[in-house]
Amino acid sequence: MTVVAAPTLHVTKGHGTQNDFVLLDDRDGRVELSATLVRALADRRAGVGGDGVIRVVAGEHVPEGVEALAQDPAARWFMDYRNADGSVAEMCGNGVRVFAAYLERLGLWDAADGELTLGTRAGVRRVRRVPVPAGIGDDVWYAVDMGPWHLPGGPDAARAGADAEVDVVGLPVARAGLSVDIGNPHVVLALGGEEELAAADLTRAPKVTPLPVDGTNVELVVPLGEHAASDGTLVGRVRMRVHERGVGETRSCGTGACAAALAVRTWAGVGAPDVWLVDVPGGTVRVSVLAQGHVELAGPAVLVADADVDLAALTAG
Repeated sequence: MTVVAAPTLHVTKGHGTQNDFVLLDDRDGRVELSATLVRALADRRAGVGGDGVIRVVAGEHVPEGVEALAQDPAARWFMDYRNADGSVAEMCGNGVRVFAAYLERLGLWDAADGELTLGTRAGVRRVRRVPVPAGIGDDVWYAVDMGPWHLPGGPDAARAGADAEVDVVGLPVARAGLSVDIGNPHVVLALGGEEELAAADLTRAPKVTPLPVDGTNVELVVPLGEHAASDGTLVGRVRMRVHERGVGETRSCGTGACAAALAVRTWAGVGAPDVWLVDVPGGTVRVSVLAQGHVELAGPAVLVADADVDLAALTAG
């Protein structure tokens, strides 16, 4: 990789339900996105600020992108996602939608031409524009096929409703949690009500036992019941807070919303809805269970600013 010694770096700031990102157009693969640079860009006081950094790069310039192209030659663009602490992450559900909006801004994808196929470290993902659900808001919404999901604990965990124990600061006792894999790891635990949800202190990482080798995201959920949509579809609703590995508490987490809905659906058993609205501090997203064991995430994506970052000033501290 050729490192560009440029004095400035042009970036864009965007968010999906207030899960925010610094976006970088490096389609030719010329920027070395080091952990140090990522941490500096994501710093909310000395940098641009964000829950992560997303680089647009042509698939042929990174090994994982080459793998995605082998899986689907249409996956021309690769989403290189890093957590705010500089660590490499498989993918991000909210970030995928913001990535799609960014590609539209750059003129690299036109939603009128059909779905976008892109590469991630969790595999190929497909994005399309969708109508905004009634009463939710007026932002532009995108839907993402998040690919296959599974319960790492298998049928035994599904029957028991749990395969982990989670100790959260602010809650009096450890709670049972259910592990859900959406291409990245999650553990979901149900709380008794919104008072408990508010009492949880997520400034410190919950203690998960057993802890997966690569760590895990943790979702705290309160089921809010079910209702019939105007077309008769049964829709469940969940309120959620999340602690993301490598980041801390965020205003939203797309894969976390999927995990939350899938866990509550598992707990509800036969007859549970296949469509769920998940309320997070930053807004609302929709999770739909698809055929072939896939799950879809739909929600808004907003680009709010462009900036030219002085690299010397950014890294001086």
